[in-house]
Amino acid sequence: MGHAKPRIGVLVVAYNAQSTLVSVLDRIPSTFRDQITAVLVSDDHSTDQTFEVGVRYLSGSELPLEIVARSRNLGYGGNQKAGYHWAIENGLDIVVMLHGDGQYAPEYLPAMVAPIVTGDADAVFGSRMLHAGAARKGGMPAYKFLGNKALTKVQNVLTGASLSEWHSGYRAYRVSALRDIPFERNDQGFRFDTQIILQLLEANKRIVEVPIPTFYGDEICYVNGLHYAREIIFDVVRYRAHRVGLGSGDLAFTSSFAPRVTETERAVAKRHQSRPDAVLLDLGDGYTELGSFFGRRGDCVVTLAELLGPTNATTPSGVDPRLDDDIAEFEVVSSVEQASFDAILAIDVLARVRDPERLLRSLHRMLRPDGILYVSVANIGHWYPRFRLGAGLFDYDQRGSLDKRHMRLFSARAVRRLTVRSGWTITASDGFGLPFDAASDRSPRKGRIRTAPNWIRWFDSRLAKRWPSLFAYSLLYELRPAAPRRASRASSSDPLPTEVDLGTPTRFISPLP
Repeated sequence: MGHAKPRIGVLVVAYNAQSTLVSVLDRIPSTFRDQITAVLVSDDHSTDQTFEVGVRYLSGSELPLEIVARSRNLGYGGNQKAGYHWAIENGLDIVVMLHGDGQYAPEYLPAMVAPIVTGDADAVFGSRMLHAGAARKGGMPAYKFLGNKALTKVQNVLTGASLSEWHSGYRAYRVSALRDIPFERNDQGFRFDTQIILQLLEANKRIVEVPIPTFYGDEICYVNGLHYAREIIFDVVRYRAHRVGLGSGDLAFTSSFAPRVTETERAVAKRHQSRPDAVLLDLGDGYTELGSFFGRRGDCVVTLAELLGPTNATTPSGVDPRLDDDIAEFEVVSSVEQASFDAILAIDVLARVRDPERLLRSLHRMLRPDGILYVSVANIGHWYPRFRLGAGLFDYDQRGSLDKRHMRLFSARAVRRLTVRSGWTITASDGFGLPFDAASDRSPRKGRIRTAPNWIRWFDSRLAKRWPSLFAYSLLYELRPAAPRRASRASSSDPLPTEVDLGTPTRFISPLP
């Protein structure tokens, strides 16, 4: 914790709690009071006498108490934000949130902080659902019980979590964990509690639940149940989309979208499994996972070209780093010999250069006579970006055709025109559906997420292959040099070969399982 004795703070969020506040403070266990460094009663601009009641209590209390009256109503989430900033600014180690209406038992404060004190948790949630039947015996209405269970089930499925309850307001946090997450971005209202769980999961923080009693008294519920349910499901779905790379990515703030083997790249890997001793050129961000795959095989020589700028990635074992720093945007280094490669991999490259036609022309001289150029692009014609643009919901994504790194947009028709103009023939093509597996690499703490039922994956994959212009999220092309119709078609800077062995057109084999 950073101290021999952890500095513990209690945040009491209060709104119109004049009749319950004194009871809540009195019920803080006497045996626990000497462990408390500070107690903040945060009155969220109540319309009753909550603040005055707190001030009167302060004069005769042994608690290290501070009473704050907000000048305007911050909302349930906004009040928490202010309280957590108070905990950070005052150098506390642990902060526990209590509700001023008495819905959560102050007697359980020692149990709430214990897993953090022992170093076993970054956040502790009091759960009314850990013990079967306890919530209903405590007076939780049937409709709230069923709604809580149903929403929690959906949220666990979508996030890979295994919480018994997402909707308890009794929570304790390690303050250092709060510093690591952008909780100030969260909603000012009741969605805050769901959003901070998503942030804790994203930051790989440890969440522990402890059983607490259920109590329903005379407190006033300010939550519109249906509206709340709709909003938090939207938040969780949006988080899943951000993990996949769709949308702004704000909720997936720690996720890395570094290159990795996609379904598109697995198709290329499958194609070259039967071609040992192949010499490949991998264009991209320093290296792609596909280049690393071939390098690890040991029977291929892979040259890496940082066509799109260097990354922090380490060059994998077995990969030739000759082309580290010598590549300008349209030059595939002059030090490389003519007709050096059996295959060139241009995976998600064309959309990220200013002049893709010139780049494609410059690649002719790099291939051997029977060589293959693999090109993949994200399809702007896919139904998802079409819907986004048509609905006026334009924003950049982390991947796909609306990737914020892209300079160009491509449809299937645009790729065909581009390849013809730059002197290539498409000998095979394939389409791939939505990237369901893009966010499946979860940590053991968060479990494995089943991103979509198998029948949805199968159906989406079949549509992508049957009708790629609308259902292919990404497109893959196998290109071979086309014999130029006229010598004048070739420019002096990027000459096209005068004699080309087109070889036998090849269809892609299905991706690796």
